[in-house]
Amino acid sequence: MAKKQEAEKELAAKNAELQGADTKVVKDTEKIESEADSTLIDQIKSSAWSTPEEDFDWDADEKAFGNYSEAERAKFEELYAGTFNQINQGEIVQATVVSINNKDVVLNVGFKSDGLVAKTEFRDMPDLKVGDVVDVFVESQEDANGQLVLSRKRAKTQKSWEAINEALENDTIIAGYVKSRTKGGLIVDIQGVEAFLPGSQIDIKPIRDYDVYVGKTMEFKVVKINHEFKNVVVSHKVLIEDDLENQKSEIVAKLEKGQVLEGTVKNITDFGVFIDLGGVDGLLHITDISWGRIEHPKEVLSLDQTINVVVLDFDDEKKRIALGLKQLTPHPWESLDPALQVGSKVKGKIVTVADYGAFLEIIPGVEGLIHVSEMSWSQNLRSPQEFLKVGDEVEAVILTLDREERKMSLGIKQLTPDPWKNITERYPVGSKQKAVVKNMTNFGVFVELEDGVDGLIHISDLSWSKKINHPNEFTKIGETLEVVVLELDEENRKLSLGHKQLEENPWDTFETIFTEGSIHEGTVIKVGDKGDIVALQYGVEGFCPSKHSVKEDGTSLKVDDTAQFKIIEFNKENKRLVISHSRIWEDAKEEARKEEVSARKKEAKLTSSAVKKVKDSVEKSTLGDLDVLAQLKEQMEGGDKK
Repeated sequence: MAKKQEAEKELAAKNAELQGADTKVVKDTEKIESEADSTLIDQIKSSAWSTPEEDFDWDADEKAFGNYSEAERAKFEELYAGTFNQINQGEIVQATVVSINNKDVVLNVGFKSDGLVAKTEFRDMPDLKVGDVVDVFVESQEDANGQLVLSRKRAKTQKSWEAINEALENDTIIAGYVKSRTKGGLIVDIQGVEAFLPGSQIDIKPIRDYDVYVGKTMEFKVVKINHEFKNVVVSHKVLIEDDLENQKSEIVAKLEKGQVLEGTVKNITDFGVFIDLGGVDGLLHITDISWGRIEHPKEVLSLDQTINVVVLDFDDEKKRIALGLKQLTPHPWESLDPALQVGSKVKGKIVTVADYGAFLEIIPGVEGLIHVSEMSWSQNLRSPQEFLKVGDEVEAVILTLDREERKMSLGIKQLTPDPWKNITERYPVGSKQKAVVKNMTNFGVFVELEDGVDGLIHISDLSWSKKINHPNEFTKIGETLEVVVLELDEENRKLSLGHKQLEENPWDTFETIFTEGSIHEGTVIKVGDKGDIVALQYGVEGFCPSKHSVKEDGTSLKVDDTAQFKIIEFNKENKRLVISHSRIWEDAKEEARKEEVSARKKEAKLTSSAVKKVKDSVEKSTLGDLDVLAQLKEQMEGGDKK
């Protein structure tokens, strides 16, 4: 009954709108009339619903108007309900275009009212006409005005998201329209959803101008979706890579070592050049570009240049291809002058300087090594950079030549006479010479007598008297020293020199002055952990062990203290002088103690002698008295007898 009343009110409203010449309601009424039972239509047309509103009989129901049997009521309700589709808010449904005006498009979705959608949402359908079926999104079944609210844009967006998600899950290709350029890439419209195409994902090669892609429709693969922020990232590069991977497999399968291919320079790096062989890249290493030495591939090749290369090696699994360019021309060693041999002089340009030597390029692709030891007769040349630099044009002598191994060693010093030849005539043993200090080490000084003739002054041969810890305490680089030739080994090019030998050995004299036990005055010049260094007369230094630097008051000597020292050890061979300050006062105490003991002994001896004399005197007196008494006794005994 309630449904019937609702239907009657609905029809009354439609009838009223019909009188107001509303085209939309007329069409709905016509639709109802075509679908409803003829009996129901006759009753609707003859009922009070068709009368003006002021003549409407509000009590018609109570007057038994419209009273139907239960069977008729059920039939009519079923017919009425069948005229509408069941739609829900938030779903996408199909709608038929009913009419189009300048502002809106009227759509029929089979609901009790039609919906309006702004015409601007159909920009992508310029040929839209009445009767076309489109998908729309049900935003609301009824707004404040009782109007059905539809949206084609939201339907497109939702379907687009479904298609984008499906493309990501199934790894399928999806088409999109490049709308504009943005920072770092392009904006792509995929069925109404904006996606980001990074610049690195446009193509496999670097893109210099993004604008050439704007306005194009391209295919993409969805690589990432951020559902929270509704962000989509797509890639066109992966499609190209997939195609290239297939092409690469086909190309690699047909490759053979030694095969010559045409390719285009795709990229240039410090270590080599990448060549596009028509779907697969190969690496042309810098060492395989030219027989000659080059610093950078761009000296020979440029981008987009087309060249022929030879296949040197390839890896089926990793699809790596090694290419060569220089291998297409004969090796320069094959054109090397056959007249060249060991001892021949050659000219060239220095192309590389290393720590161990320099490489001289005789002709492009043919180089010889000049070892640092072959640059100068001097032994002081430690680094080739001191002698040569890249670009220098020099002459050299061939020392070794191996055409099969394509190796050559060169020398520069051989262009000048060997200074060690007949050296014994110029520097005999015992002769005095002048030399320049070139280098110093912990064990001695290296000096140069002439260019190519070096000698060593051992640290022990610098001074007779001074104790030298390092040669820099005695001399400095660049200083000229007088030396004496001590030893000469021409075969091994070794020259032993001395500086102290210019003077007589003062230790022969020192031996008579600094005798063991003698006392000398000295000044402490250095205090160490084990002892002190003391300067004595004649420039001699002595070593005073720590236990021997203790003064009589128990304190130790300090720097600049002057005191008396006793020589306790003199070693002429090692030029070692050991002295003691403590020994002086210790010996004095010992001497005083000995004198005291001796005096005591002497006094004791005198006392003992005096006592003995007294004893002897007493003993003699006692014995005399005994004799007298004995005689007296005898006299008395004789008188008694008488």
